[in-house]
Order: sequence, then structure tokens, then C-alpha cells
Amino acid sequence: MYISMADRTGGRKNSGATGTQTLPGPGVAFRLSPVILWLGIVSMATDISSESVSAILPLYVTGFLGLSTIAFGFIDGLNQGVSAVVRIAAGWASDRTGHPKRVAVAGYGLSMLARVGFLFAGGFWAITGIVTGDRIGKGIRTAPRDALISSAAQPEHLARSFGVHRMLDTVGAATGPLLAFLILLFIPNGFSTVFVVSLAFAVIGVALLVLVVPDRRTPRTAQKPDRARPPFTWSQLKDAGLTRLLVTAGILALLTVGDGFIYLVLQDRDSFAVQWFPLLYVGTNVVYLALAVPLGRFADRWGRIRVFLGGHGALLACYLLAAVPFGGLGVTVACLVLLGVFYAATDGVLAALASRLVSPDKVATGIGAAQTVVALCRMAASAGFGILWFAVGAPAAMTTAAVGLAAALVAAAVLMRTSRAQEAGA
Repeated sequence: MYISMADRTGGRKNSGATGTQTLPGPGVAFRLSPVILWLGIVSMATDISSESVSAILPLYVTGFLGLSTIAFGFIDGLNQGVSAVVRIAAGWASDRTGHPKRVAVAGYGLSMLARVGFLFAGGFWAITGIVTGDRIGKGIRTAPRDALISSAAQPEHLARSFGVHRMLDTVGAATGPLLAFLILLFIPNGFSTVFVVSLAFAVIGVALLVLVVPDRRTPRTAQKPDRARPPFTWSQLKDAGLTRLLVTAGILALLTVGDGFIYLVLQDRDSFAVQWFPLLYVGTNVVYLALAVPLGRFADRWGRIRVFLGGHGALLACYLLAAVPFGGLGVTVACLVLLGVFYAATDGVLAALASRLVSPDKVATGIGAAQTVVALCRMAASAGFGILWFAVGAPAAMTTAAVGLAAALVAAAVLMRTSRAQEAGA
């Protein structure tokens, strides 16, 4: 079991069923590492690239290309989960080599190359192949990048440090859809222009990562660079706390509908103009941007598990509002706010939880395992929701998802009950 740095930094240490974690102690001031700042800027540029495309993809697939919701569900499932194919392998490679930056560069580079394909794509299979390549790149880069953040962060302020990174990341996630909106506003059906802008920002992100971010090595690997490591097996992550976290995250992710579907439900109900569609992504990401750091800090102080489950409660409320027969600006904005709260309360917090439940030389692998479970389950959720929408319609499909998520939250609360009782926060 990983023993935290609290004994040497003055933080308070809590041990429980979910592993050892560090809580803020007296006199431990928060300091942001330049590594985290630069990684946030890299993610910001990359998210401008990826989210400008994601913001138009639902309309591009169902409107411009004229494909069905089943087809979009398949593509959105790939967008949500195909990265899971390589996340653990990338995390293990990062841990084994001790050079997480090198693995991250490979992932960011592959996503950049995939952006070129959007300039020439014109059908279902072409889009499927490009999305697959892009998401595999995301799967390769995510765990090594988060391992860099974990190694550079103060243990007492881990979730807050992840929150700072996610805040910068979300600046890009909000800017990308805004750029897509402006392009479509002035250039009707200007999807190709969006793809060109996306490629440009992907190149900027890779250049910054290569030229500015240092290649930090994990402490144990730095001490024993020639240490032989066995191939990855799931038994390396066999820990009661981590296992419960993976099961809990997986159950909840199975009922997590992709953003694109939620926005299509809102657009289908309210019938607002197509060019306004990307602004839905902007609204969600602005809320995420505003709350990523405060909720990360709150999670460090009051409990990471509590905040993680609370974020899914916000998602449940979003489903219920999306399912009601009446709409309007107020209901739509409320949905976007709740969706932003969900991401701010779960994204960085999940990585912070996973990183404290493994030993220092397995941080990227542990984070990758958690992200893999979530990604695979969300892929299944998106594909299933597309079929459900096609079969029963948007309102009934949304209601079904809400009922399922409510039941999943009850199961998750039971699974994590022991951890919450034994720890002051997780």
C-alpha cells in the first residue's frame, strides 16, 4: 500500500479501506508547480483542437452526413471509450520506462495526425477510423500526463492541483466550441474550416509539450533505473480500495450518456437554430472551468469520494431536466450548469483518488486502470443510448437513463460506504 508523504510534509494522514491519502495539514501552503501549469496550457491548446470538432460532430454526423442516431451512438461510443484499449498499456509503459513525457508525446502526436484525416473524411467509415485514431492518441497520453501532474503536485493538495490542470484544460474545452460557433455563424456549413483550425491548435499543443515540459521521472524509477519490471497484469492493481473504486466508477459510467446526446435531446425538444449548437458545449465548459479548482479543493478537504458521488447526483438532475416535456432557455441553462458540475466534481477527483491507491511506481498504471474502466463503460452507454433513442424516442430514452443512474448511485453509495465511514475524506 502506498504510504503518503504526509509524515515528511506536515500533512494529516488518513488510512482506510480505500488506501492511504493525504489531507491538508496546518502550515502547508498551496504552491503550483510550473510543470502542472505548462501541462495545463498544452491541454488547453489540445482541447481547443478536439472540442471544436466534438462540438460539431453530432450535427455533422446526423445533419450534414444524414446518418441515424444509431450511427452517431456508435461513433460517440468510440469517442467516449476507444481510448480504453491503450490506457493501461500506456500507463504501464510510462511506469516501466520512467519517462511519462515520452509516452505522452506519442499520444498527443497521434491525435494531431488524426486531425489531418478530418480534412478528407466524408462518410461513416472514414469518420469512424479518424475518431478511433484520435481517441487512441488520447488514451496513450492521458495516464502519463496525469502521472506527471501527480509527481509534481503537493500530496496535501493533490485534487486541487488536478483541478488547476482541469481548469486550464477546460479553458480550451470552452474556447474550441466557441470558435466552431463563430465559424459556422459566418460560414454556413463551414465544417472544413473548423477542421483546419482544429489541426492548427493540435500542432501548437504538441510543440509546447516537446519544447517546454520537462521529462520528470518517478522517484522509485529514478533511484533504480535498471530495475526489471514484469509485464502488466491486473493482479498488480489488486487492492481492496482500488477494486471498489473501479467497480463504483464502472457502474456509474454505464449510465453516463455522452454530452452530444444530451445536447441533441435539448435541440430536438427546443428546435433552436443549428449554429447555436456549439454554444451548449461552451456553457458546460464554462461551468466546469469555474468549479474545477473549488471542487478539487473541497474534495481534498471534505472527501473525494463524497464529491465524486455528488457529481453524479448533478448528472442525474441534468437527465431529469432533459427528459421533461417543456423546455426553454432556463431549463437548457440549468442542464448545462449541472453537466459542468458533474465534470468538475468527477474528472480530476477520480484521477486523484486512483493515484493515492497505488504505490509510486504504479501511479500511471492505476490512473490508466480507472480511466479504462470508465471509458469502456461510457462507450457501451453511448452505443446503448443511441439504440434506445431510435427505438423509443428521446424523452423516454432520457427517462430510462435517469432511472438507471439513480439505481447506480444507490449501489455506488453502498459499495463505498465503508470507505466514507473510515476516512475523513477521500
